[in-house]
Amino acid sequence: MTPASTPPRVTLVGAGPGDPELLTIKAVKAIRRATVLLVDDLVGDGVLRYARASTRIVHVGKRGGCASTPQAFIHKLMVAEARRGERVVRLKGGDPFVFGRGGEECDALRTAGIEVDIVSGLTAGIAGPAAIGIPVTDRRHAPGVAFVTGHTQDGAAGKSGPDWHALARSGLTLVIYMGVARCQDIQASLLQAGMHADTPAAIISQACTPRQRQAVCRLADMADTLQRNGLSSPALLLVGEAVRVASKLPVLDARLLRAAVA
Repeated sequence: MTPASTPPRVTLVGAGPGDPELLTIKAVKAIRRATVLLVDDLVGDGVLRYARASTRIVHVGKRGGCASTPQAFIHKLMVAEARRGERVVRLKGGDPFVFGRGGEECDALRTAGIEVDIVSGLTAGIAGPAAIGIPVTDRRHAPGVAFVTGHTQDGAAGKSGPDWHALARSGLTLVIYMGVARCQDIQASLLQAGMHADTPAAIISQACTPRQRQAVCRLADMADTLQRNGLSSPALLLVGEAVRVASKLPVLDARLLRAAVA
């Protein structure tokens, strides 16, 4: 525990996309200092080897489509442990502020009078595409990248999801988190918005882990490709001309790529 005179605080740490070698040095130091680790479901198993043997590890899993620990309970647990004097680390897959509810947790902690430190992590939306040779930005193919979620906040009034029409016209590389369950709807929305059926697309399941699998296809075939290959969550959907760059790497089937992006 921390000394009684030390103000209670919590550190939100990004654990990266799964590969423990992609942790930052600052993240490793924070994990080693922790007396309590509150660990998300998407944190790679190898990441926890940096915790001390005496550290109490609490799994507070959150994954789309599965039973999850209520967010309000996580807030209360962080506050309670910090007030007890524990060195609390909230360990989150990827980056805390990229679809990691880091903003919500900061608000809850600060409202309770708890100081918050942030340790950024490498988000899967960058590392996953890179793992199969896809740059999310490439001046030859895309002027930028858009990170979007495939679903909206549970029960949020007036939340209709991303503006797929605007995104289809943007020319950006689209990196879609949590889109597996709505892949067919997303595909249809982009096609209805005028995106060409032959636009290159990719699906990356369990990026940067030993279980990583991927497929490259046309936008028009994205939902069928996902189902045919049994690609499951957590997975990223990528859509855009930058996917063409992957054809230069041997990690993908060159015949599939030629057919997909020709």
